[in-house]
Amino acid sequence: MKLVVRELTDTRCSFTVDGVRPDIVNALRRTLIADVPKMAIDEVEFHMGPIRDEEGNEYDSNSALFDEMIAHRLGMVPIPTDIQHFTFRDQCECGGAGCPHCTIIYVLNKKGPCTVYSGDLQPLGDISLNIKEELIPLVKLKEKQALLIYATAILGRGKDHAKWQPVTICGYKYYPKITVKDGCCYDVEDCARSCPRNVFGIEKGKMVVKNLENCDLCMNCVEKCESSNGRGESAVEVVEEANKYIFTFETDGSITAKDALTYALTTLENSYEDLREQVSGLD
Repeated sequence: MKLVVRELTDTRCSFTVDGVRPDIVNALRRTLIADVPKMAIDEVEFHMGPIRDEEGNEYDSNSALFDEMIAHRLGMVPIPTDIQHFTFRDQCECGGAGCPHCTIIYVLNKKGPCTVYSGDLQPLGDISLNIKEELIPLVKLKEKQALLIYATAILGRGKDHAKWQPVTICGYKYYPKITVKDGCCYDVEDCARSCPRNVFGIEKGKMVVKNLENCDLCMNCVEKCESSNGRGESAVEVVEEANKYIFTFETDGSITAKDALTYALTTLENSYEDLREQVSGLD
């Protein structure tokens, strides 16, 4: 297998992979979506009753949304996650009681009128756990309304709930192979413009492939570009390269794209090794 990175940022990764079957590439896609863990808010405690500020002003502990809806929105906020540091509660040395290695506690204390954002969640302890996406709106508070919330985040996987899914967009396509035949069409500029992905360009009056990896195999060029030989044939041939793909995915910012890919590849390798050992042990 040969893997070449095309693009890598904190939240996005695109690479070509060559020499593997489609089921292996799809297994990587499913592992990224379902098995890469992240921290997410799982329990939310709302203060009930009046809330007072430092000056003694009293606020009602309510808002325009039900508590359940606010809790759901909190659960979908991306929580900064260090996969190497955090562990699952049922595997933690604390026995699931909750410690800095398996649990993060956030406090939200806001008084209206205002809009409550994800950045208003404040971690107890390490400030490196501050929410990076600070402008996710949660709820609007009117005059004399307030929220006092304690939210507990734990580690989980996407196969258990979508809130524990750090990888959002994830997919792959076959690597294209495009051939522009001699005597390409009657109007090369019109033919080049027929591609919605700007794959083609014009050089010395001829249509050439400029951005091969932009092709998404829509076959629009094959339908639009008729050869000038008068036989009614297409001037462009587009085929899929066997066992070669362009793979792209994005994260929600809770973990980096590099960490997600590294974890998924390691998990996939371990899964295949476990399966090999189990099969070799059969009589």
